[in-house]
Amino acid sequence: MSVYKVIELIGTSEKSWEDAAAQAVAKARSSLRELRIVEVNKLDMRLDEAGNIVCYRARLNVSFKYEE
Repeated sequence: MSVYKVIELIGTSEKSWEDAAAQAVAKARSSLRELRIVEVNKLDMRLDEAGNIVCYRARLNVSFKYEE
């Protein structure tokens, strides 16, 4: 029997939401073991004063195997 922990991450990118999500997963993969599921919860953008897109943001739930 296994237990999994779920954490929330926010990835950012100047390119796209897909790249923002990929950045978050890449960072999680470098410090967490046995990643299982990534669920995209929210997509948004940060804008400058003129209304231009500055960056894309992807909010993710990431689950990984819990080890004590």
